[in-house]
Amino acid sequence: MSGLTYDTGALIAAERDDRLLWALHRAALGRGLTPTVPAGVLGEAWRGGPQHRLSCLLKGCLIEHLSEVQARMIGVLAARSGLSDTVDLAVAEGALRRQDAVVTSNRAHIEQVADAVARPLKIHSV
Repeated sequence: MSGLTYDTGALIAAERDDRLLWALHRAALGRGLTPTVPAGVLGEAWRGGPQHRLSCLLKGCLIEHLSEVQARMIGVLAARSGLSDTVDLAVAEGALRRQDAVVTSNRAHIEQVADAVARPLKIHSV
């Protein structure tokens, strides 16, 4: 595993104190990996304070902002996959670019994007 990219479901799982999510997170940090959270994912998951567990998770993550180049690639992926959820597309785009595994509660969307470009992605469901 190169790294981890979290989707909204992963952040919600962290706030719910999901054991699998926290085990994956600790394993990544223990290997010196910094999980990535696309900024749109944070926007979907954040409901205002206090979200103690989510805040703790985010301290160990990189929040990735969306560049123009990434936005254009997300558009290409939307056209190829037929998926219109730009946040899930951003998760898949970043994970494909970095060769990360994806931690998600929506495996079908991530697989749809990976299949559309014929590139495998390791997916951990939470």
